[in-house]
Amino acid sequence: MRKSITTVAVILMTAFGVPIQANTVSPSTIVIVHGAWSSAKDFKDVEAALKKSGNEVITVNLPGHGDDKTPVTALTLQGYVDVVKKAIGTRKNITLVGHSFGGMVISETAEQIPGQIKKLIYLCAFLPTNGESLFSISGADKETHIGKYIQPDEKLGVVGIAKEGILDFFAADAPKKIADGLVANFKPEPMGPLATPVTLTPANFGKIDKVYIFTEYDHAIGLTLQKSMAKTANITKTYSLPTSHTPFFSQPAVVASILSQEAK
Repeated sequence: MRKSITTVAVILMTAFGVPIQANTVSPSTIVIVHGAWSSAKDFKDVEAALKKSGNEVITVNLPGHGDDKTPVTALTLQGYVDVVKKAIGTRKNITLVGHSFGGMVISETAEQIPGQIKKLIYLCAFLPTNGESLFSISGADKETHIGKYIQPDEKLGVVGIAKEGILDFFAADAPKKIADGLVANFKPEPMGPLATPVTLTPANFGKIDKVYIFTEYDHAIGLTLQKSMAKTANITKTYSLPTSHTPFFSQPAVVASILSQEAK
């Protein structure tokens, strides 16, 4: 698996017959929204690579994640969307990127401010249709390992992952230092936003250009479900990485190259 990962950059250079040239990327604004059990800090290497190639980059930290201490009872999907909208401000022509649960957040954000969004990029992310929640989508996933490790706590309103399953579920190919830090700092995810359905319309969300980045060895969102969501959304531009659910750990330069290319 590791050997195949090191070859992905070469594959990407000829993806769709369009070379990726990081040094000639036009400046643009890329906004990245992390997923569940994650934070903006997880994208620091991708952010650094994107800025080096001339992009304006905003990595949004959702309330209740990372160092943010917002109480679980105050966390909502709309609250997440509001934070993303605030980060975008009055900017236009935004390339909005969502990883995992971040796909739900960017979808609802795009629905609410479609005139400011140029493109949506789903990085092994949930891509909903109108009325779906993360829970309703993930229920159809026959390949995910979530069932082995999930630890819901309805009293506290959170859901965790068993310590022994964190790396298998998220980051089997992450460098050891990152993997150790991930396990050491892991904390439960607020449950409410995961169960909240999105409201999407053809006139707003439906008209925005979309790209999907598949992760072939993903134990969080199975590849079959990833492809099914992309097909349902009529996405024709896709990339495929031979990585786990967290390519921003194992292949940050490759992820940054794709985002730079797509943000032009």
